Amino acid sequence: MSLVTLLPFIVLIGAMFLMTRSAKKKQQAAAQMRNDMQPGSGVRTIGGMYATVKEVNEDTVLLDAGPGVDLLFAKNAIGAVLSDDEYNRIVHGVEHDLKSDESVVPASDAPIVPDDASSLTGTDAPAAASDDQPIDLGKKDVADDAADAEPKKVEGAELKKSDGEADAK
Repeated sequence: MSLVTLLPFIVLIGAMFLMTRSAKKKQQAAAQMRNDMQPGSGVRTIGGMYATVKEVNEDTVLLDAGPGVDLLFAKNAIGAVLSDDEYNRIVHGVEHDLKSDESVVPASDAPIVPDDASSLTGTDAPAAASDDQPIDLGKKDVADDAADAEPKKVEGAELKKSDGEADAK
């Protein structure tokens, strides 16, 4: 065989080697991350649940998901070990120390966000006090609905039965 014939096979084997090598590195990094877990650190499971590590065993991890909720997970089910800042930001909504971040706008220069829509219209009166007439949505009154609920009966006339109905005597 010539070198030209073997070249595609050599390239294919080289590509497979590189792909398996990078996958192996990712698996080793994930295993190292799981082995470095300590009680008290925040984690995210592969299912997307956030919890705090309570106890680490050889193959399992005991997680504290809330007050009185302890869950036992396999170590392989831990998707990520989070830093304290990231865990508090996601779970508790607590941002990191804003004094250390210089790109944040000071509270005195921040825009004021209204808690209602009255500032958008320029009036302080509620919308119900406007001079506009109510809009007719075509709904019937309750009295009309009660009259329409029962079919009208005519004396001496029998209702025809459909094919699926039987006499219940």
